[in-house]
Amino acid sequence: MTKKVAFIFPGQGSQKIGMGKSFVEGSAIAKEMMQKASQASGIDFEKLLFEENTDIDKTENTQPAILLVSLMAHAVFTSKSDIQPTLLLGHSLGEFSAVSAAGALDPIEAVKLVNARGKLMQSACDEIEASMMVVLGLTDDKVEEICQKAQEDGKKVWPANYNQDGQLVVAGMKSDLASMEAIFKEAGAKRAMLLNMSVASHCPILEPAQAPLKEKMDAVLSDSFCAPIVSNVTTAKYDTKVQALELLSEQLVKPVKYKQSIEAIASEIDIAIEFGNGKVLAGMNKRINKEMKTYNIFDMQSLEAVLTELNA
Repeated sequence: MTKKVAFIFPGQGSQKIGMGKSFVEGSAIAKEMMQKASQASGIDFEKLLFEENTDIDKTENTQPAILLVSLMAHAVFTSKSDIQPTLLLGHSLGEFSAVSAAGALDPIEAVKLVNARGKLMQSACDEIEASMMVVLGLTDDKVEEICQKAQEDGKKVWPANYNQDGQLVVAGMKSDLASMEAIFKEAGAKRAMLLNMSVASHCPILEPAQAPLKEKMDAVLSDSFCAPIVSNVTTAKYDTKVQALELLSEQLVKPVKYKQSIEAIASEIDIAIEFGNGKVLAGMNKRINKEMKTYNIFDMQSLEAVLTELNA
């Protein structure tokens, strides 16, 4: 295959009970990964992923669960295909999956790292009531303008996730966000809805988490990138440990520019392959750039279907 391929990885919000089960039941590689991840992290992933529970929605568990399923999907794919990525990227947490898939972070160390990341993020928000809100139907400029005015009025709210045209997630103090629902709607938003989150991601509230996360990353990251990563923060590519340390710690307090990243790479790749539960990024990609074909690998059946199509 001579096509230029982007490997992409979803972030928090894509979790679901049962995700990854097909890989564990159908692949010895995935089963061993889950066992090692459970032993190394102290998280019973079989129970967390395959039995009904509410723990999967806790940030410290959600992040390693999503990352593990993404990396199992990637590992099984690479065991069956010699396709190499031109570049890799992820949405928020997914950028850590991308760095691991690029070879610069051992998958089991990645599980432990994002478990710690989730704890640090939650800790930064423990003394306050933080949350996030999705705003639909407004331009980015308008949301930014409203947030800027709110900040001038003393409110703690910031644009956090640029997902696609007409969909931007805002982070901050829960009470401040709630007070802005009517303001967004008066400005023409189709919807402004608080999300079920106790962490305000990608905004200055998470500054206390930056230094300890960077220290933990420094101990496990390497310079062994098989291909460059597209940064959530800058939309530019990086492929060194020094850059990863800066950009992944900066990502905690700066917005995720996913839409802008896809726009930046659209002319450089032919297809994208999304590894992990659901089709969140594929859906966004289609709305960002209709010409971009995104395949999804979320279970053994979809894996075989993608392999068949790519090898046709």
